[in-house]
Amino acid sequence: MKLHILETGKFKLDGGAMFGVVPKRMWNKLNPSDADNLCTWQMRCLLVEDGDRKILIDTGVGNKQDSRFKSHFYPHDEITFDDALSQIGLSRTDITDVLLTHFHFDHVGGALELNLEGKVVPTFPNATYWTNEVHYEWAYHPNAREAASFLKENFVPLKDMGILKMMDVQEGISFSDNISLSFVYGHTEAMMIPYITLPSGNTLVYCADLIPSHHHVQLPYIMAYDMKPLESLKEKQILHERATDGKHFLFFEHDLDVACGSIIKNESGRVVFGNSVELSSIIY
Repeated sequence: MKLHILETGKFKLDGGAMFGVVPKRMWNKLNPSDADNLCTWQMRCLLVEDGDRKILIDTGVGNKQDSRFKSHFYPHDEITFDDALSQIGLSRTDITDVLLTHFHFDHVGGALELNLEGKVVPTFPNATYWTNEVHYEWAYHPNAREAASFLKENFVPLKDMGILKMMDVQEGISFSDNISLSFVYGHTEAMMIPYITLPSGNTLVYCADLIPSHHHVQLPYIMAYDMKPLESLKEKQILHERATDGKHFLFFEHDLDVACGSIIKNESGRVVFGNSVELSSIIY
């Protein structure tokens, strides 16, 4: 097994929305905002070489969005998948599977691209793309709060092309030899959380937007973007119980500086962020 971190670029989101009920005087020390109250976040993906499969988890925002979209979210420091994959001796044609945790634009936007002729085509031409029926229907018929995040041009063409497959919504279902899936409902309906069993016996949890950064480890740090914040609270508590055993490590998709780390219980029994770790130190 091999794991590769792929950075696709950065974007900006409202700090208050990202930190929910936590006061600005507290969160602004963690990720300082600009004059418009916007904080910068990473769009970080993970490539897992699991047996004969090369599985990409999430795809960043992609290159299809117009100037109006960019004026809201300021995508910058973009890195193409061609460049990112070439650094590890691979190309986009090598990707066999794309696991989409959910269909918010910063996770699925890069699944499709505009080619030189301006046509929308799969970014990974040989890959099967994966979601689940519950989430697909939720995204296709969005509520008013999430409608701006579910852009149909990011995922409907995948189904129309016949390359989008559905996973059963079954807790702990196997996706590959070493990846199983958990399903959570607080942030959005049936978001998929991959649990990756490593050769060392450790487990890497790809947190997606359940815990988007190491700043969000503590229970009250729940995004205002979450549809069911009390459900998110319960789901974080479940993850806390699993991941404070010293054998689980969390992968943070949106953290500016920390890609992977541990969580621990402090002297008062509260779960907090432990240490940043390199993937290479926990795989074998």
